[in-house]
Amino acid sequence: MSKAQNRLQAQALQEAIHALRARQFARAEQIAASILRTARTDRAALLVHSHALLGQQRAGEAVAALEKAALRGPDPELETLLGAALCESRRAADGIAQLRKTAARRPPFFPAFQELAGRLAKSGDLREAIAVIEEAQALSPDSVDLKLDLARLCLQANERARARDNLVAAREAAPGRPDILVELAWVHFLDGDYAEAAGTYRHALGLRPEDTQTRANLAMCLAEMGDRDGAQAALRTVVRGRPHLLTRAAYTLAVTSHGRFFFRPSAAAKFLGADGTLKP
Repeated sequence: MSKAQNRLQAQALQEAIHALRARQFARAEQIAASILRTARTDRAALLVHSHALLGQQRAGEAVAALEKAALRGPDPELETLLGAALCESRRAADGIAQLRKTAARRPPFFPAFQELAGRLAKSGDLREAIAVIEEAQALSPDSVDLKLDLARLCLQANERARARDNLVAAREAAPGRPDILVELAWVHFLDGDYAEAAGTYRHALGLRPEDTQTRANLAMCLAEMGDRDGAQAALRTVVRGRPHLLTRAAYTLAVTSHGRFFFRPSAAAKFLGADGTLKP
């Protein structure tokens, strides 16, 4: 292949990667497929192509090419994607087996542990999912992502104290990560510590102000604290310019102990200003 062809292929690959990141899965698939037609063993194009197929719920179409690529030699990233594709194509037992095999490799490839734990948790085997992340943590005790993963699994298993301990440790290691903050705030909320939860949600919103889910959760905290005005102001911010979030905002008002219930969606829309007006 000439230098000009290599340059064009590299540009096409970058375009496919950008499309994938933008969740333009059909476009990413099309570009990656065109690369693979002339470079069948191009690893990067295969990864993009397979991810694009998974993004379109067409995992079964990705399996054959990934299985063939995995035979060329150890490649934990490809093998992990193969495991995910097998699980998504209703071959969960094969997928779990593949992920176990990849997680057993050394040096460790931690995304394989995370994918395996996620699949086990999805199937209802939380104990084993937690054990998988614990094994990964033993190999990388300072990993913030593994602390977050373990906290989420512990929360699913209703082990809130352990989840909180891991989230606090993760926050101390990475104080600027809003994903850690929102998980920690949710644990505080479940524990009934609404003031602490509200403060943590505010911190997260300072880092990611457009996060509507976090703002709605802040509204729940404020409502539970008796701050109706603050809760309603937060929810009005949520629905402003986003009428599709009216149901979420109305639900938030309804489920809190100091909230409001509306029999008609139009009444909720008027109260929250989703109809272009605001109730004083």
